Amino acid sequence: MTDLLQFAPEVQAALHDKQPVVALESTLITHGLPWPENATTALAMEAAARESGAIPATIAVLAGRITVGLSREQIEDLAHRPFGSVRKCSRRATSRL
Repeated sequence: MTDLLQFAPEVQAALHDKQPVVALESTLITHGLPWPENATTALAMEAAARESGAIPATIAVLAGRITVGLSREQIEDLAHRPFGSVRKCSRRATSRL
């Protein structure tokens, strides 16, 4: 499983030191808002987490790995991709009667 999970050094250090970490979805970057609002909003959310004393950890699947803590460059790369070119990952709940 560890081959599929990658933590940004800043996030890993914060978790090790028991500092607050705020998980942020990447969905608004790839599916929620158009360019450039998607990048601007994602970076503003990260800034708000920092201003509150936490480390932001925007999460996305990149190159087949769950990446916890995107860099600014990774956020902007996702933000520039054409709508519909990034797959949305989710776990669908099923109900059984």
